[in-house]
Amino acid sequence: MKKGQVCEGIVERVDFPNKGVVKVGEDTVIVKNSLPGQKVKLSVNKVRKGKAEGRLLEVLEKSPLETGHPCSHFGLCGGCCYLSLPYEEQLAVKSAQVKKLLDSVLNRQEEPWQWEGIKGSPKEYEYRNKMEFSFGDEYMGGPLALGMHKRGSFYDIVSVEDCKIVDADYRLILKTVREFFAERNVTFFHRLRHEGYLRHLLVRKASGTGEILVALVTTSQNPWASCDTYTGIDMQACAKADTMDRTADAAPDVEAVEQDLINDFLKTLLTLQENGSLQGRFAGILHIINDSIADVVKSDRTDILYGCETFEEELLGLKFEISTFSFFQTNSYSAAVLYETAREYVGDLGGKDKTVFDLYSGTGTIAQLMAPAAGKVIGVEIVAEAVEAAKENAAKNGLDNCEFIAGDVLKVLDDVEEKPDMIILDPPRDGIHPKALPKIIAYGVDHIVYISCKPTSLVRDLEVFLESGYVVEKAVAVDQFPWTANVETVCLLSKR
Repeated sequence: MKKGQVCEGIVERVDFPNKGVVKVGEDTVIVKNSLPGQKVKLSVNKVRKGKAEGRLLEVLEKSPLETGHPCSHFGLCGGCCYLSLPYEEQLAVKSAQVKKLLDSVLNRQEEPWQWEGIKGSPKEYEYRNKMEFSFGDEYMGGPLALGMHKRGSFYDIVSVEDCKIVDADYRLILKTVREFFAERNVTFFHRLRHEGYLRHLLVRKASGTGEILVALVTTSQNPWASCDTYTGIDMQACAKADTMDRTADAAPDVEAVEQDLINDFLKTLLTLQENGSLQGRFAGILHIINDSIADVVKSDRTDILYGCETFEEELLGLKFEISTFSFFQTNSYSAAVLYETAREYVGDLGGKDKTVFDLYSGTGTIAQLMAPAAGKVIGVEIVAEAVEAAKENAAKNGLDNCEFIAGDVLKVLDDVEEKPDMIILDPPRDGIHPKALPKIIAYGVDHIVYISCKPTSLVRDLEVFLESGYVVEKAVAVDQFPWTANVETVCLLSKR
């Protein structure tokens, strides 16, 4: 294989995450965004230590497994990669991916372990309870777009108004907001020049209660291209500013005009609720100012335009108050399956005097599910507002044996006096900090339940657990993210 070589081959399988393994003669090339059984044309763009990676140029023949796709954006949007497969085939692909990764580590342990396959999502479409949409354009100089990044592109945005993994309320809000700002010629934030106004639209909707939280994320810059003259400024919006001087070459009061713009944005969204267009209802509408260079959703300042900055979700008989940036599983329907599985893996704690550590606890979902069977549950979470939400949620659910601590697991464990009888781990995608692992292992608990949203991080951490005297008893995958490359895994570890 040589860099720049163009060749054809059949995709033998797809490894996590979304890495098609293509056989070309005696060689193998890794090609993203391909499906098992497809015949593809590819260009080799990297060869290192005998391993080749390629870029997909064309699908010459569809896979026999493909049955079409219901989304007009499939292939353009970078979100879904398995939408053309039947759901059962997608589950089979993900199950094989996780099993292959686990086998690479667990074949070293002498004790047998049980692979329980994969549990599908109760809802295959319209399952998302959180989306972060980006403002931009679909091509340089094109009209305003609001949606997801185009596949393989850092800059181009696809307006995904036909997206099938969110419900009709998301699609309506997305379309309404894009049209609102496009009509007013408001600029978007250019990721290269770091200039512009519109950045993201965060939408969260509770599957159980129907409450909707919307956050418009902008910079503090001028919403239009220039305020030195009227060029590029929406005259209709400017006309509403009482302080505007209409004399030649005079500049309008940008702050006043922006406030009118935000007020009109709020009225436009509330109209959707008032005229019955929405299935759910707004719990809060926010304006978040973010002037950081990084392309992430964060807040330098948050203004509450309507309602409050939290919404309520119901899951497995419990109520959860969720704030703007609090972690909560993005598929509430499948989250019930995931947490019931975790509770099953925990099993009988052996008495109401037992202490459970829920590390990386988010808004305290797992901790509160474990509370009725434990003497005390201690949750540790680095996001302070998630911890406050967890405390309020526990009180709302009548649970007085939950304690939530804000801080990094790596540091907090040094100060916690209690010793756990059971540990539940649900770390972020990158897994557990290498320096935190020895502290967790040092407790020497008999059982650990590890919930992972990235199996490659999981197997890396499992190697350390196995070297430290733990073995995996059983594991199962849970499809929290239908049609995407992601999958959750639950493992039960026991001390040898």
